[in-house]
Amino acid sequence: MLATVLAPDSVLAIVLQVVIILVALVLGTRYGGLGLGLISGIGLLLMVFAFGLAPGEPPVSVMLTIIAVIGCAATLQQARGLEVMMQFAEKILRAHPERITILAPLTTWFLTVLCGTGHVVYTMFPIIEDIALKKGIRPERPMAVASTSAQMGITASPVSVATVSLASILAEHAGAIDQAYSIPQILMVAIPASLSGVILAALWSLRRGKDLDKDPAFQERMQDPEFAESIKNPSHSLIGVEFPKEAKRSVVIFLVAIVCVVFLGAFDFLRPLVPGEDGELSPVSMNLVIQMVMLVAGAVILMSCKVDHKKIASTPVFKAGMTAVFSVFGVAWMADTFFQAHIDALEAGLGDVVAQAPWAYAVVLIIVSKLVNSQGAALVAIAPIGLQLGIDPAVIVGFYGAAYGYFILPTYPSDLACIGFDRTGTTRIGKFVINHSFIIPGTISVLTSCVVGSLLAQVLL
Repeated sequence: MLATVLAPDSVLAIVLQVVIILVALVLGTRYGGLGLGLISGIGLLLMVFAFGLAPGEPPVSVMLTIIAVIGCAATLQQARGLEVMMQFAEKILRAHPERITILAPLTTWFLTVLCGTGHVVYTMFPIIEDIALKKGIRPERPMAVASTSAQMGITASPVSVATVSLASILAEHAGAIDQAYSIPQILMVAIPASLSGVILAALWSLRRGKDLDKDPAFQERMQDPEFAESIKNPSHSLIGVEFPKEAKRSVVIFLVAIVCVVFLGAFDFLRPLVPGEDGELSPVSMNLVIQMVMLVAGAVILMSCKVDHKKIASTPVFKAGMTAVFSVFGVAWMADTFFQAHIDALEAGLGDVVAQAPWAYAVVLIIVSKLVNSQGAALVAIAPIGLQLGIDPAVIVGFYGAAYGYFILPTYPSDLACIGFDRTGTTRIGKFVINHSFIIPGTISVLTSCVVGSLLAQVLL
C-alpha cells in the first residue's frame, strides 16, 4: 500500500491528497450533485486505504436538518403552495411592468427567502420574459439578475440548506470558538447584506445591453417570420388560475413554521431545557428544533391540505434537495477526512495568513462553491476549517455571501434554464464562455454582500 511507502503527512502525500480532492470535485460536477457525492467517495476511499488517514465525520446533524426542511418544502409544493406564492409574485410584476428590472430580482430573491430553495425561480422566468417583451425591455436585463438574485436569496433564508448548515456548524464548534450564533443573529447580518447585493445588481442591470429596437442581432432574427411569431405569442401565466383553499392553507402553515423557527432561535427561554453532554441543563439545540418544526409543519400540510403523499418524493424540490444532501454527504466527509488529518500543520502554516487576511477565507469559499455547485456543500466543507484555523465566527457570518460562487461559469441549472426561456436570445453565454449574462450581476451581488455583511457582522455580532 502507498501508506507504507509514503508518510501520510509528508509534503508529497499532502499534495497528492489535495490533487485527489480537486479531481474528485471537478469530475463529480460533470455528473451533477448525485455524481459529486458518489465520486467524492472515491477520493475518501483513496485517502483512507491508500494514505492511511483516519476517516472523518460525515455531517449527520446537518444532513438530517436538511432532509427535514426538504420534506416539508416538497409537501408544500405537492399541495400547490409554491404556485400560490408565485401567482402572488406575478400579480406584483404585472402591476408594474415598467419596473420589471428592479422588481423581478426582488421577487425571485424573496421567493427563495421564503421557500429556502432557488429552484422556485423556474416558473418565474417565462413570466419575466413576457412582461419585459410587452414593455419593449431587453429581457436580459431583468432575467439574468433575477436568476442570480434567486441564488442570493439562499443566504438570507432561515430554512435554506446553506443557512441551516452554517448555524449547525457554528453550534457544533461552539466549544472551540466560545461563540455560536443563532439563525436570527445570522440573518440580521445576512438579509441586509444579501438584499444590498441584489439591489445594486438590479440598478446596474437597468442600462445593460442595447434596447431591442436598436439591437442588430435581435432585429436580424426578427426577419425570420417563424421567430417573429414565437416572440409575439404570450408565455405561461398563473394569473386567473384558481387554487383550492387547501393550497392557500399550506402556505399559511409553512410561513407559520418559518416564524416559529426564527422565534425559537431568537429566544432561548422558549426552548425546553434538557441535559447536555456535561450533564448540565441547556436549551434544546436549534438543529433538533428545526427538524421537529419542519417535520410537524410537513405533517400538518400532509393531513390537512389533501396532499397526494405518493407524489411528494417526485416533486422537483424533493429531488433537488435530496441531491444536495447526497453531495453534502460525500464532499463534506472527504474534506473532513483530509483536514482533520492535517489540521495541526494547516494551523501552523496558515494560521497567521488567515489572521492577517481573513478575506482569503471568502476567496476559498467562492472557489469551492464553484467546484461543488452548492452553497451548502461549500460551507460544510470550508467553514469548519476556517473556524479551526482561528477565523473569528463573525467573519465567517460576514462572508456568508461568498458561498455563492457558481455564477462564475454558466453551468448551474437555473442559469441554463434562464437562457432557455429567453426567446430573444439576449440572455446568453458569450463567445469566451466566461463573458456570459450572469457574470457581472453575480459579481456585484456577491462582492456587495461580503462588504456589507462584514461591516454589519463587526457591528452587530
